[in-house]
Amino acid sequence: MKNFIQTALIFLLVLSNCFAQQEKGIIGYNNWLNSWTEFKPSHPEYGEPTQILSGKISKDTKLLKRDVYLLLGDVFVTDSAKLTIEPGTKIIGDFDSKASLIISKGAKLIAEGTQTDPIVFTSSRDSKKPGDWGGIFILGDAPLNTYGELSSLNYGLNTSSTEYIAYGGNNAQSDSGVLKYVRIEFAGKRTKKFGYLNALTLAGVGHNTVIENVMVSYSAGNSFNIIGGSVILERLVSYRSKSNDYEFNYGAQSQLINSLAIRSPYVSSANGSRCLVIKSYDKKEESDTSKRETFVNAENLTLVNVSNDIMSDMEVGLVQEAIYVGANASFAINKSVISGFYPAVILDDQIKLNNENLEKIQFTKTYFNNCKGNIFRKGYSNNDDLESWYGSRAFNNLYAKGSDSETFIAASSTKNPDFRLQVNRIIASNDFIDDDED
Repeated sequence: MKNFIQTALIFLLVLSNCFAQQEKGIIGYNNWLNSWTEFKPSHPEYGEPTQILSGKISKDTKLLKRDVYLLLGDVFVTDSAKLTIEPGTKIIGDFDSKASLIISKGAKLIAEGTQTDPIVFTSSRDSKKPGDWGGIFILGDAPLNTYGELSSLNYGLNTSSTEYIAYGGNNAQSDSGVLKYVRIEFAGKRTKKFGYLNALTLAGVGHNTVIENVMVSYSAGNSFNIIGGSVILERLVSYRSKSNDYEFNYGAQSQLINSLAIRSPYVSSANGSRCLVIKSYDKKEESDTSKRETFVNAENLTLVNVSNDIMSDMEVGLVQEAIYVGANASFAINKSVISGFYPAVILDDQIKLNNENLEKIQFTKTYFNNCKGNIFRKGYSNNDDLESWYGSRAFNNLYAKGSDSETFIAASSTKNPDFRLQVNRIIASNDFIDDDED
């Protein structure tokens, strides 16, 4: 009995140590990417559309799995209507009309798929490409940090009333519906006047809206664009976006939990794009300083740049930073993995390096892997003080140089990739690594 107890204690000690190490980056006893995600989104065939969605939906409507829907032009859900989508339903965004789905303030989208039967929004083209159609806009009445309570979308959407593109208010707890087990593929059309649309825009979306298990693939604009509001985002995937994976702006008070961004040096925009962008405004004069600045609390993220030769890609200028933090914004990231970037993080040059600002930007228990430089300030060639600050033992960050095959369980698998950390590969060392070594 004594030997059995000793063996059991040793097993529990080893098991707990494994889980303690595995807590960084995306987590789960099982690979939560399985079944509902698709890493070759141009391959599935969904058949010809049997129904058309167009114009305005002003009463409760349900989309059925048995039909394939063609989203034609800008489709608005208005007048507090609820659009419900059955698990397994396929919605095809029309290329010619650059279709978009807009859930107006007060209306709801209930798109609740399942792990084995996800809801899919994709392109109508046989040869699918980023930007084939518009995207999904969900507009709520949660607060922004702009002057006045209301704002409106400025993407050139074809609407009969500005009421349908308005968002913002004072209801931080508001409920705009559910997106769960949903894929959004090849969205982000380009407009001549307003630039790229985003695959999923959450504008003034409140705390009670559920956004979980959503995968965006091959977006020409941002994968997830969060404008104000107080939404919680969990188990999201951004795959090969040409623009930013996750952008937060205009006073967003958001949590981003257990989520993944997979970038490629050969897909990202040459104009500059990142995994995370945290800003309080685009132009300072647009922001009401009496209101809350953007705050993003991120935990268990994996941000990875997948490449056959990441160092060579860095040398020729194909690799950029993973995270950009703008002035007058707050950001905290914990228990995360940042792998394959140059550098890992850029702080805006308007951020003065003092105690007040450094307290607003926290990097703790984060695993910096294969990055050429970790935390820099834009435009500054000497970042030693900043690197030393976040490299101190107080923050418990880790530094390593390992290939994807060494770092992740199955990063190279195209069928069932697994970007959880390989437990035995993590070395608990807080010593700063000189990333400028050849």
